[in-house]
Amino acid sequence: MLDQLLGLIQQNSQQAIVQNPEVPNEHNEDVMHTLLGSITGGLQQQAQSGNISEISNLLSGSHGTSGNALMNNPMVSSIASNAISAIMQKFGLSNQVAGGIVSSVLPGVLGGLIGKLGNNNSNSSGMDLGGLLGGLLGGSNHSNLGRDMADGKQSTDLTGMLGGLFGNK
Repeated sequence: MLDQLLGLIQQNSQQAIVQNPEVPNEHNEDVMHTLLGSITGGLQQQAQSGNISEISNLLSGSHGTSGNALMNNPMVSSIASNAISAIMQKFGLSNQVAGGIVSSVLPGVLGGLIGKLGNNNSNSSGMDLGGLLGGLLGGSNHSNLGRDMADGKQSTDLTGMLGGLFGNK
């Protein structure tokens, strides 16, 4: 599941990251992984705060799927803020550059995720909300992503970190 989320980030990052002269090419993948960590970490934090219905509403598209509607959602704003801070800290980019990256990539990623989750009748995407939450709980093995979780802070065990999403410790 996290592979599919990373795929959405890669699909939406061409102009904002890969072709961005402010982002050295050797950091392109790391910036994308930092975004992945901010998204999954933000969703985990929301779930631990008891906002599971808000996660469900967001990912069902009930709050809207346009870039503006998504970025005005308080949960998405929090994820965006954490992503901007993480990118600034890890890569020394300015607030303006990091903010531009996040505001360009995040709405497309979330819109794509909402589209894949909403289109689960066709089973072509292999994504559903339960599967996504299962992936966040550690149902997939992504040992390289652990270092990018928690807004860029080091972590060696993605499964252990995300396993607490619903109180599984």
